[in-house]
Amino acid sequence: MTDLVTPGTGLVPVPGVSRSHLGGGLRVVSEAVPGVRSVSIGVWIGVGSRDESETQAGAAHYLEHLLFKGTSTRTAAQIAEDVDAVGGELNAFTAKEHTCYYAQVLDTDLALAVDVLAGVVTDAVMAPADVEVERSVVLEEIAIRDDDPEDLLGELFDETLFGGHPLGRPVIGSEESITGMRRETLHDFWRGEYTTPRMVVAAAGNLDHDVLVALVEEAFAAAAARAGSVPPVPPRASGVAVLESGPRLVLRGEDTEQAHVMLGVPGISRHDPRRSALGVLNTALGGGPSSRLFQQVREQRGLAYSVYSGLSSYTDAGILSVYAGCAPERLDEVTTVIRDVLADVAAHGLSPVEVARAQGNLRGGLVLGLEDTPSRMNRLGRAELDHGRQRSIAESLDRIAAVTPEQVSEVARDLLSVPLTAAVVGPYDEESDLPDVLRALA
Repeated sequence: MTDLVTPGTGLVPVPGVSRSHLGGGLRVVSEAVPGVRSVSIGVWIGVGSRDESETQAGAAHYLEHLLFKGTSTRTAAQIAEDVDAVGGELNAFTAKEHTCYYAQVLDTDLALAVDVLAGVVTDAVMAPADVEVERSVVLEEIAIRDDDPEDLLGELFDETLFGGHPLGRPVIGSEESITGMRRETLHDFWRGEYTTPRMVVAAAGNLDHDVLVALVEEAFAAAAARAGSVPPVPPRASGVAVLESGPRLVLRGEDTEQAHVMLGVPGISRHDPRRSALGVLNTALGGGPSSRLFQQVREQRGLAYSVYSGLSSYTDAGILSVYAGCAPERLDEVTTVIRDVLADVAAHGLSPVEVARAQGNLRGGLVLGLEDTPSRMNRLGRAELDHGRQRSIAESLDRIAAVTPEQVSEVARDLLSVPLTAAVVGPYDEESDLPDVLRALA
């Protein structure tokens, strides 16, 4: 075991956070949280849907279901019973660039959580019968997605904006890819990608780092031995994704009561120095009741109940988008107002008052959002995979406070002056049924 915070590494210790690495390139990072009786722990793997080939589309998410079906030491029922018996929570999620298997338990049950998670991630059985059972479950999940216009809209928008780039594929896969997925494909993806150099064990709560490291070292010993003496896989190399140009409007006709629209532009990567300014811009645009879009669309005109903006940031790309759900007869006016707000901010930026209010919103949200152990564990795991370092809360707050109105205006001008991409889900048969303001994007 070697402490990663050593002279010459360029890593600055963060108060309360300890970082170590074990054999096989496995990293362990933890934060002691005084005054709590719980521990949240996650096994993070630096692999997501963008790492799949076309024949593997949806494999990472499929595994998220399948690995819980049993290990060499526990059946699926025993996994559930052992965690339920201590009042714990066990789950997982898959994203485009990483996957996380996590648990939250009482501090006295940390050893159980480590053992269960290690078994699920590194020692799953993947019985052929279970592959078929979970195939049905994943196909049901795809059907549920298709019945949720807002979820479906987001995936259509990503596909349209990113074109043929892997970031444009849905994390969940498609009905076709899941139906054709073979056990061998899943097994090869699991063994090839779920290796200890790609893993980070992150934990937050009432814990002792050295005790955690000893537990992890024992539970992951076999997986680390398979990897051998190798260093951790570094964060993905930063860069700028080359995106295919194509249609900027996509329509999915559905028999819905509302029209759902998403407008947006390519954003910036998580490594871009403008990311703090973009966070302020996004919050002022559509991040709360005082935002421009909420005020213009809902409060002043009553055009929609739900309207907001959002950001997605990846290693080499990003998205800035705006969503609204409205009555079909109001889609023209809603889209026009959103377009005009974006154009105005691109041309004139934000006022100092708007910037200050957005900064306060972000700073307060950051601190309040870290008052539970799962949120702190998530922050640790993401930072380790994405950046290879930890950032203190004080440093993050300072970055937000340092943003100037001029920086926000510059990033608004850079991002919002390009043609918009749009996706629509609603009761329309053809693009010709859509308002002119949308058809002009095609």
